[in-house]
Amino acid sequence: MEKFDKLTGIAAPMPLINVDTDMIIPKQFLKTIKRTGLGVHLFDEMRYDGDGGEIPDFVLNTPQYRDAEILVAGDNFGCGSSREHAPWALLDFGIRCVIAPSFADIFYNNCFKNGILPIALPQERVDILMRDAEKGANARMDIDLEAQTITTSDGETITFDIDPFRKHCLINGLDDIALTLEKAPAIDAFEARASAARPWV
Repeated sequence: MEKFDKLTGIAAPMPLINVDTDMIIPKQFLKTIKRTGLGVHLFDEMRYDGDGGEIPDFVLNTPQYRDAEILVAGDNFGCGSSREHAPWALLDFGIRCVIAPSFADIFYNNCFKNGILPIALPQERVDILMRDAEKGANARMDIDLEAQTITTSDGETITFDIDPFRKHCLINGLDDIALTLEKAPAIDAFEARASAARPWV
């Protein structure tokens, strides 16, 4: 998993509430178990018309937000079914951080496991960041995970809370597999003891 420490990027405004995982990545694209290639289908039904052409006024289709790495969203982002393809699609598009007043629990947890930083903030602070994001590509936000701060294009700093263990995992690029591998010496020692004690197994 790619490490997350500091990020300076374009923030796309998406002031919609209850954006569910089927909106993020529709069900017809869930046949793959690969984490790559899903970015083109991110928000598919909002990005494309019935003929597959881009809908010009959808935020991620506009020139100023095509390279967005941060998404400022509405309340209850990531609700609905528990598909892990949702953070896969966001990450494959290039989104490394989602900021919203609240998240669905499973989506929130899946973000951390895939190198995306979800930041939950009070609505009034999200409103500040939403207005900053609406300025376009020249208004870049700075996110510092170590310091737990977001800095707007105007220099206003907003702090955020994060679980220390999840912060540790993101900064060090540790997903569930990497966390297990950190315990490899202890696992090997246990297996050696178990084999010696029960050689017939």
